[in-house]
Amino acid sequence: MSPGRFAAPAAGCCHGGVLTLDEALELCAAARSAAAEMGIPMSFAVIDPGGHLLALARMDGAPWISADVAQGKAWTAAAYGAPSAAQKEKMAAMPIFASAVTTMTHGRFTPQTGAVPVYRDGALLGALGASGGTGDQDEAVCSSAVQAQGFQVAR
Repeated sequence: MSPGRFAAPAAGCCHGGVLTLDEALELCAAARSAAAEMGIPMSFAVIDPGGHLLALARMDGAPWISADVAQGKAWTAAAYGAPSAAQKEKMAAMPIFASAVTTMTHGRFTPQTGAVPVYRDGALLGALGASGGTGDQDEAVCSSAVQAQGFQVAR
């Protein structure tokens, strides 16, 4: 391999351990359908297990800030491999610590209800987060989308 060149990914690397771009976009589309059924414009973010954005969609009429909030919720769910609501519950008694973690993660840690992890065959692939409704509505849309696409929200 010459300097400055990267090796091509191994065959089959994009199935099983990571979400493909198509899968991330399909999660956003499924979430959009679920939110439309509720009549609530939302934003959706798909994050990989390392906290990197794979896909982002904001429905017409969704608040502009909802795109950032959806990313934060998804980042939190991916970081812990659990719904972001679990961190909301955990951090309720520790607001100073929650603020410190948010600062240390450059604002990415968002301990609020509205995101779920995405698992396939027990492997964490990332997370789907939503924002625009109540936290419970956001989480319901995410759970519905993840399951509709054949993934699981728990190991």
